[in-house]
Amino acid sequence: MLQLKNLSRIYQSNEVETVALDQVNIDIEKGEFVAIMGPSGCGKSTLLSIIGMLDKASDGQYIFNDEDVSGYSEAQLSQIRKHHIGFIFQSFNLIDELTVEENIELALLYHNIPADERKQKVAKVMDKVGIAHRAQHMPSQLSGGQQQRVAVARAVVGNQSMILADEPTGNLDSAHGQEVMEMLQALNEEGTTIVMVTHSPSHADYAHRTINLFDGHVVTQSIRQAS
Repeated sequence: MLQLKNLSRIYQSNEVETVALDQVNIDIEKGEFVAIMGPSGCGKSTLLSIIGMLDKASDGQYIFNDEDVSGYSEAQLSQIRKHHIGFIFQSFNLIDELTVEENIELALLYHNIPADERKQKVAKVMDKVGIAHRAQHMPSQLSGGQQQRVAVARAVVGNQSMILADEPTGNLDSAHGQEVMEMLQALNEEGTTIVMVTHSPSHADYAHRTINLFDGHVVTQSIRQAS
């Protein structure tokens, strides 16, 4: 599904050069569940941002669905994101003034989908993640686990083929964290490709493969043994 070839990301500020990623080579197949691990500052979030086309590499190639997107404009990248990539963040990123239903529907507003069809898609995905009974509640009326369920629903309502999750359980207790991981696992079993940044070895165990970064380099990759 995607290939990163000799990919580097260098930040320049006040004559200081910071190498966030250095000659990274990664292949991720369609339908994989991949965890990215490593210490703080090793380049995990930068890597996820480039995969999600929110940031651009300084050097190297990014091939997505057989297209070299390295030189694409922001408008071109935005179109790919809109149709193929969903995002789940540690901080939920819900809009406080919108209901659960409206927060999820927001992800469809730029897809030229008729209102009735949007409502149907939102209702279906709320059922899928077990949050339909909270459809008219505001984010402030939900627990952390429920807010993350809404965030998952928003990420998948457009039938995106890949979900990028940045520490999706970081603000949750262990029970709610496990619920979110089980949801991600279920989505993956239905065919969604998932790339997740995590500090938790137990949550990384849900993935098929774990990529370990250190100082902007891929240092190890390990495949989960079948149980």
